[in-house]
Amino acid sequence: MVDFNVRLGLTPTDLELREIQTKRPAEFEALNADDSPELRLLEEQFAGEIVSSRLFRGEKTITVKKDKIVAIAKALRDTHETAYNYLSDLTCVDLLKVNKTEEEPRFEVLYNLYSLATFERLRLKAQVTEDDPTIDTVESVWPNANWNEREVYDMFGITFNNHSDLRRILMPDDWVGNPLRKDYPLGGEEVEFTFNVRGR
Repeated sequence: MVDFNVRLGLTPTDLELREIQTKRPAEFEALNADDSPELRLLEEQFAGEIVSSRLFRGEKTITVKKDKIVAIAKALRDTHETAYNYLSDLTCVDLLKVNKTEEEPRFEVLYNLYSLATFERLRLKAQVTEDDPTIDTVESVWPNANWNEREVYDMFGITFNNHSDLRRILMPDDWVGNPLRKDYPLGGEEVEFTFNVRGR
């Protein structure tokens, strides 16, 4: 039997390097305002809104409170140094049973931003609580947020204030619940196979 690693063409040195790289845990670094125009901008204009910031494998993440998300988004878009003029994705994360304390917000709305001017990327997170699962829409900043926010509304039950057309986009209008919440019950309709198809 041929060793799988030999078939891949890996030398003993390659195997040693791979073992070292897989054993070494990746660590979060603190995002430095001197090296991050995004963090510097938010610290100058919205210091009280920043919850945390980090750098992980070259990816910048800034977590903020939800109250001034529209103003923060406009500042990141309109400031020449950051120029995040493209919302590449908007989604949500349910942190149920992940958070260490009950006081931490259950949801995070994620805005993956891209600058067509600087070619930089930023992950902006806004915290949303289970007691008040609402946040303002960023449609006025990035129009393509419309359908992404509808999907988050449909799948997670987050309501986007002042949204122009907030309604379900994936599930039927009469569907009960939000399928991507971690407490959503598993199961549902029986999967149809040849032995249990209706009418046979």
